[in-house]
Amino acid sequence: MHSLAAYKSARRIALRDRTLHLLVLAAAAATAATFGWLLLDIVWHGADRIGWEFLTAAPRNAGRSGGIAPILLATVLIITVALAVSAPLGLATAILLSEFTRPGGRIGHWIGLSLDILAGVPSIVFGLFGNAFFCVWLGLGFSILSGGLTLACMVLPILIRTAESGLRTVPNDWRLGAAALGISKASALVNVLIPAAAPALVAGLMIGIGRAMAETAALIFTSGYVDRMPTSLLDSGRAISVHIYDLTMNVAGGDRSAYASALALIALLILINGAALWLAESTLKRRITAS
Repeated sequence: MHSLAAYKSARRIALRDRTLHLLVLAAAAATAATFGWLLLDIVWHGADRIGWEFLTAAPRNAGRSGGIAPILLATVLIITVALAVSAPLGLATAILLSEFTRPGGRIGHWIGLSLDILAGVPSIVFGLFGNAFFCVWLGLGFSILSGGLTLACMVLPILIRTAESGLRTVPNDWRLGAAALGISKASALVNVLIPAAAPALVAGLMIGIGRAMAETAALIFTSGYVDRMPTSLLDSGRAISVHIYDLTMNVAGGDRSAYASALALIALLILINGAALWLAESTLKRRITAS
C-alpha cells in the first residue's frame, strides 16, 4: 500500500511538472507570437519606405515624404544625454544601497520606497516636471538637453533598482575574499563586483533605453516638435517617437512614413542593445583574463 501511494504521488507530481512546463512554453510562445505579429505588421507596411534616402533626408510635406535624418540625430542626442546623466548616477546610487547601507536599514528602505514610487509615476508627470524645472526654471527652453535630462529622471529608478539587484546577487564570499587579500573596497568594486554584476547592469540599461526611446509624452513638453536638423543641445529636436505620434495622429496620409519610422526605431533599439551587450561581454572577458 505504501509503495502504491508513493507511486500515485510521484505520478501526480510528474503530471503537475509537465502541466507547468507546458504552461510556461505556451506563455513564451504567445509572447513571441505577439511580438512577431507586431514586427511583421510594421515590416509589411514600412519596409518599402526604408532606404538610404529615407535615413539621410529631411522630412518634407509634414513628414509624408522625405526622410528622418534630423529626427534620428535628435533621438540619438536625447538618448546620449539621458544615459550620460543617468548611468553614472544610477550605478553610484546602486553601489551606495548595496554596499554601504545596512540591509533592512531605515535609509535604504526609504530610498528604495522612493525609487519604487518614482518608477510608477506616469510619463506625462515627468514631462510636466521637466517643462517646469528644466525648460522654465533653468531657462533651457524646449531643447534636446531638456528632453535628455527629463528622460534621465525617468530611467534612473529602473537603472538603480536593476543594478542594485545585480550587485546583491554577487556572493558575499567574493567580498570577504577580496578583503582577506587586502584589496580595497573601491578596487573590489571595480575589478570584482561590477564585472560580476554586468549582466544585470546591461539588462537595466537596455530596459532604460527602451523606455526612453519609446517615450512621447515627456518629450513633447521638453524637447519639442521641431523637425529641422539640430546644431546644438540647446536646439529643439523631435524624437522619433514624437514623430511617429505626429504622423499617425495629426498628418493625413502619414501612415506609411509612420510605419517606416517605427521600423527604424526598432532597428536603432536592436543596434544600441547589441552594442551594450557586446560592451558588457568584452569588459567581463577582459576582467577575467586580467585576473
